[in-house]
Amino acid sequence: MVFSYLLERFRTQIRYIMRSSARQRRDAILAELYASKEVTASSLAGALSVSEATVRRDLRALAEEGQIVLNYGGATLPNHVDFSYRSKAGRNVDAKRIVGELAGGLIHEGDQIFVDSGTTCAQMVSHLKRKRSLSVIVNSARLALELDSPNLQVILLGGEYRPERMDNVGPLANTTLSELHGYHAFVSADGLNRQVGLMASDVESAYIFRLAVANAKETTLLADHTKFHASALCRIVGWESIRRVVTDRQPDEEWTAFFEEQNIEVIYPGTTQNTEE
Repeated sequence: MVFSYLLERFRTQIRYIMRSSARQRRDAILAELYASKEVTASSLAGALSVSEATVRRDLRALAEEGQIVLNYGGATLPNHVDFSYRSKAGRNVDAKRIVGELAGGLIHEGDQIFVDSGTTCAQMVSHLKRKRSLSVIVNSARLALELDSPNLQVILLGGEYRPERMDNVGPLANTTLSELHGYHAFVSADGLNRQVGLMASDVESAYIFRLAVANAKETTLLADHTKFHASALCRIVGWESIRRVVTDRQPDEEWTAFFEEQNIEVIYPGTTQNTEE
């Protein structure tokens, strides 16, 4: 009986690991697609250290979910890429969770912070709710609801509500934010460029996050590793406005050298956080 029980537990764990491994591979495939717009099965097999047959199974599964379009030898993104909150929330979840936890360690009780409406910053919520006397400025109705806690003061910016992103933008939100100053801004980006800076996929998001950075006493960028190889349409701010970067793994040599030249602190698992004001 005991042996049968242990055997079944072992089999259950193996099935879980296999499912997790497949999900992680597929997240990696999607990240590569969002960065380069097209992939081949052979290149993915080499990058993921698996067989092409395994990659093709992953590609077929993603195609059945409607997330990619298969072509000869690989896949591309659909013509209309979904930038909605629900779609973005499902990408690189483990990496974003790591970033959120590290960013939470930068916040002290009594701080005043701005948290943008992106899915990476959303991973900070559980860590914010543990703090006392914290003031949090948000332009996301979803985030405001998740921050429901007697220990927090939440300031929700009004404005035009975008249901697909569950956030508020436009002149009313910008006018309110223009009256607020001296907070620590936590912002994310859809893409990063060493020459241009932080990039967003739409004008409205770029503008309100640019204003948030302009009025902040300091700004921390939250970005998982895929953002270092992604591009987007609209510039948010240049690197001169960023004090530190929080990410889920050490950036490559070019990015590391760039951040050293810019005197930008980089925090990732294994580094010692500098939280002095």
